[in-house]
Amino acid sequence: MPESRSALSFAQLAHHLHEQGGFEETIDLLLDSAPALVGTDCASVLMLRHGRLVESGPRTAEVADKADRYQVDLGEGPAFVAVGEEHSVLVKDTATDGRWPHWGPSAANLGLHSALSVRLWTSKHTLGALTFYASRPSAFDVDEVAIAEIIGRHASVALAAARQEESLTQAIDARKLVGQAQGILMERYDLDDAQAFDVLRRYSQTTNTKLNEVARQLVETRKLPHL
Repeated sequence: MPESRSALSFAQLAHHLHEQGGFEETIDLLLDSAPALVGTDCASVLMLRHGRLVESGPRTAEVADKADRYQVDLGEGPAFVAVGEEHSVLVKDTATDGRWPHWGPSAANLGLHSALSVRLWTSKHTLGALTFYASRPSAFDVDEVAIAEIIGRHASVALAAARQEESLTQAIDARKLVGQAQGILMERYDLDDAQAFDVLRRYSQTTNTKLNEVARQLVETRKLPHL
């Protein structure tokens, strides 16, 4: 790929990633666009949640999703190393690479003989790993590894921003829901704002139910959850 075209492609991908409406949409665009820039067959993403790698859900390439599912189920593979040791991991031939005795043959049986896992991260958090797959052995040279890592950095920033935006939206929605529930209690029982919130809090603690869920049930049923 010529340098000017490469720079333009990266700029376009970064721009489009930041334009997406949410976290899932950002992953979808990444997996649609990134393989062509690297010159590989397909890609997939494993996300780090509560200290564990988990699948990001069915995406664009079923075979890549299966390869990632094997990583999660077997607890081994290049994505685990990329996240745990904080560096990109290259697999020249899954059929002969002895680092992952269970995952390697499983990936080879899918027809995926090369893999490259790139850590997705920001200065504060590791988000997960982006893995590129190819059907031929030794599919990734030094330049393609560098391209994959650049894409990983663009994707990391976009995914972190999308996750933060979704978290903020959820927090705002939750605050509105609690406010609606407080309003119902204030009107029905002649309570002030603080007293209404205390009722919700006590029901949340007594029933071991999240405050947002108590509020949702009250708004939907106009009744407090049964103790």
